[in-house]
Amino acid sequence: MKQLTGFQRGINLGGWLSQCTPTKEHYDTFITEQDLRTIASWGLDHVRLPIDYVLVEQEDGTPREEGYRYIETCIKWCRTYGLHMILDVHNTAGYSFADPDSSVRFFSDEGLRQRFRQLWERLARRFSPYKETVLFELLNEIVDPKVYEDWNQLACETIETIRNIDEDVPVMFGGVGYNSVSAVPLLRRPKGDNIAYTFHCYEPILFTHQGAPFTKGMPESLRIGYPRPMEEYVEKTKQYLDPLTLQNLGDLAGWKGLCNPDFFSTYFRQAVEKAEADGVALYCGEYGVIDRTAPDSVVNWYRDIHTAFEKEGIGRAAWTYRQMDFGITDPHYDAVRGELLTLL
Repeated sequence: MKQLTGFQRGINLGGWLSQCTPTKEHYDTFITEQDLRTIASWGLDHVRLPIDYVLVEQEDGTPREEGYRYIETCIKWCRTYGLHMILDVHNTAGYSFADPDSSVRFFSDEGLRQRFRQLWERLARRFSPYKETVLFELLNEIVDPKVYEDWNQLACETIETIRNIDEDVPVMFGGVGYNSVSAVPLLRRPKGDNIAYTFHCYEPILFTHQGAPFTKGMPESLRIGYPRPMEEYVEKTKQYLDPLTLQNLGDLAGWKGLCNPDFFSTYFRQAVEKAEADGVALYCGEYGVIDRTAPDSVVNWYRDIHTAFEKEGIGRAAWTYRQMDFGITDPHYDAVRGELLTLL
């Protein structure tokens, strides 16, 4: 399988330019140059930078110049410290993974589709000159499994828009079901080179999101360790979580016994085969464990998924650097951070 050179071991900068209160004070202080220096000192080779569309667009679609400057600043810092950067559009006008019910129209409304393509035209014109450093990720976490054909069509159209500006800037996109690994085989191979497929992995979600108030149906008091038999995770997931979250359970239910690195390799297998068949790289854009979890169990999980990533040749970026309930630099991980950093 192809490899993404410069994008093998990374971390997300979640909560800086996305999923935040969009104020100058926040943008200027949440991530600074020192943080990029720290990330480079850990031996990582890239960051994934999620952005909300309101960073670079007014509500009427006109550009917001000051937002572009924050992206340029991050690129500058990355270049200073020898890092690469994924520019991830985390939401766009008419679509947010956090509000899938009101986002359905995005996939059929030509006005919203055109605005999305226009957003990427502007981003490509601005940042494709940095293509030795920057990779473009089209859109974070398409939720509804039923829109996969519409999404494939829009993704290919958007990549064509980008290619009209730069023929070989690297571009990445993922599938439905919150960027599920099981949706990778449904992706349509776009024309051209420098294409990568991406997925997210928070499995077993009952473990990685235990007690999360933002996960529908999850009891905030629930605590569970790792590793445990998969049957236990599956049974409790069925007991608590909503149907949309349960859509990937079929992939987990076939595994019997303790979770271990072989589970993750098996779980990734169809995506790896699809990437190999299409001649593209495969990448995991998010993975991690909520900070309500016992630190020793977090280390166990990271060790297993890290082993599988290394075996399969999958680049990845952990979620996330700071705060957002998953922050690796937060006090919850002080006692185990040194070991965690070796497993990114």
